[in-house]
Amino acid sequence: MQLKKTINVHDDVAEIIFNEQQIQERVKELALKISNDYIGKQVTLVPILKGAAIFFGDLLKNITIPISLDFMMVSSYKNTLSSGFVCVELDLRETAENKNILIVEDIIDTGITVDCVYERIKLQKPKSIKICSLLDKPSRRRKIINIDYFGFEVQDKFVVGYGADFNEIYRNLPYISVLKNEIYEEKEF
Repeated sequence: MQLKKTINVHDDVAEIIFNEQQIQERVKELALKISNDYIGKQVTLVPILKGAAIFFGDLLKNITIPISLDFMMVSSYKNTLSSGFVCVELDLRETAENKNILIVEDIIDTGITVDCVYERIKLQKPKSIKICSLLDKPSRRRKIINIDYFGFEVQDKFVVGYGADFNEIYRNLPYISVLKNEIYEEKEF
């Protein structure tokens, strides 16, 4: 894959939707709510890689109760469109049986990916399953999803940054943004 000639990824941004400060404040609020809801309970956080990695890292630093971790890596996107097919690339290492599970996502769009993860974990008979997502895009929903904790609702725009990518790039932007149209239109990176 050939890299685009961008010297600075920030130059490709057309609009910042949520800035660093807004995100960090909301992450702290979510962590406090999660900590309060799980007082006296053991909870296992399951971030969905790669997108949720940055959000998860910040959320984790702000949760004040004892937790355990496991990870899943799934994908369903090609360019800016959901393929409708979910590929599980990394599954849970430990069983979810009789555990309180909190799935952590960067964005819930069509709901297909998180629904697949939810149903897959549910087969292991956990004590409970909840969902936490930084971003919720209900306008594109194709599955009914109950999001227990979410940071922000976003309009029907393809967003990048803070873990969310376009063709595996732009995850390192410290904010949620929309790229310039010409970036989405380019065929090769």
